[in-house]
Amino acid sequence: MGTETIPVAVKILGKELRVACKEGEQKALLAAAELLNNRMLEVKSSGKVIGADQVAVMAALNLTHELLQQKEDFGGVNTAVSKRVEAMQEKIEDSLQNLQQMEF
Repeated sequence: MGTETIPVAVKILGKELRVACKEGEQKALLAAAELLNNRMLEVKSSGKVIGADQVAVMAALNLTHELLQQKEDFGGVNTAVSKRVEAMQEKIEDSLQNLQQMEF
């Protein structure tokens, strides 16, 4: 994969846009565009937001909120896993130390 970019057509709210994309990343770009389009359609269909700019901002805020929530949730999981690994490491070190003392 080089650093070459290619134009990729995506459709957002019925409008086709061409976006520069690195080679090999087209699939991810298309998936992101589809997710964004779906979220924008959800916001638009709620009837609470009028105008494509406002729909885009609300969809972006919703997606950003979800991303931050997932990061926070993952951080909590990561912390819990780290604590368990540290506890296991301490037990292993204690066991090794006990074995060394038994060998003398």
